[in-house]
Amino acid sequence: MLRSVPQLFVMTAIVTTALFVPLAALLALAAMAFGIPLESLATFGGSLGPVAGVFAWWAIFFAPALVYAAYMMPWSGRD
Repeated sequence: MLRSVPQLFVMTAIVTTALFVPLAALLALAAMAFGIPLESLATFGGSLGPVAGVFAWWAIFFAPALVYAAYMMPWSGRD
């Protein structure tokens, strides 16, 4: 089981990276619909720089992807 934990984090990182652009685009469209500027959305109101904001959003998307990956991970031994 301990060997599966690093595999879980790699799977989670792949899922997060694959879904980051489409989910960010949907979030950006929703923000634009409510009149929120994209720059303030990406930088958390200017409290972070653009690069740090992207990493922060990626980390926020990482949490639900971790739950998904843990649910989908075959935890039993190989058949």
